[in-house]
Amino acid sequence: MQDDQQKWLQERHLLAFGALNLFIAIAAGAFGAHGLKSQLSSEMLAIWQTAVQYQMLHGLALFALASLSQPWPARTIRRSAIAMLLGILLFSGSLYALALSGIRILGAITPIGGLAFLFAWANLFWIALTTKST
Repeated sequence: MQDDQQKWLQERHLLAFGALNLFIAIAAGAFGAHGLKSQLSSEMLAIWQTAVQYQMLHGLALFALASLSQPWPARTIRRSAIAMLLGILLFSGSLYALALSGIRILGAITPIGGLAFLFAWANLFWIALTTKST
């Protein structure tokens, strides 16, 4: 089982997930700007744009994590990567769903994704201060 965990979220996986999330964010941004502009209120378009921005930022962060996977222990980097992926899914995903559906209760999921983002960044902060690079 340990070997399976070590194979999960290697550098190439982080690059792949980063690229996929950037692809989706760019497509969602274009869709929001062109396809949804006449369909959604300005408030819902702003919510959509927030989802795109956070997804794009954290997609780029996955690339940064891939570059850190060599000098720092993979387990610590993996923890932040998983939290970022979870944050993208819950934060951006709930905002996309809220903007499209108008169902306000979906906004209750968003802070959970935000907490996942905060954990990812706090974990990286802690890693940077306490771990010597190899």
